[in-house]
Amino acid sequence: MARPVPLTTARTLPIGTDPAAVRQRIEALEHLLERAFTIPGTSRKVGLDVVLDLIPTVGSFVGAAMGSYLVWEARNLGMSKLQMARMAGNVGVDWALGLIPFVGAIPDFFFRSNTRNLRIIRRHLDRHHPSTVTLDG
Repeated sequence: MARPVPLTTARTLPIGTDPAAVRQRIEALEHLLERAFTIPGTSRKVGLDVVLDLIPTVGSFVGAAMGSYLVWEARNLGMSKLQMARMAGNVGVDWALGLIPFVGAIPDFFFRSNTRNLRIIRRHLDRHHPSTVTLDG
């Protein structure tokens, strides 16, 4: 019989508005949406965003809502409207492509909106909050 994992060893995400906590949350969300699973027999990683795109219409809306959280965090960090508009555009393109039933999952292999948005936020954090920089990013 398998032993249950104690709750104290489970990884928890920080709750807070400080830039370091925001960085951890958005990196975890991006990983879940874009790189959570490896396709068997390949080294290609996909995430929940691709899986959601396999559910016609509803999956695209759920994926866009989850991706919009990154834009919301960017707003809380005080990022410029131009940066947030670029991020919203990335989410919008991903949403529109995902509306195509089943075929909409294919563009997610090439257009990873959440990874693009994470890159925009990281550049902002690295410039304005250098103490949050991580080496593994």
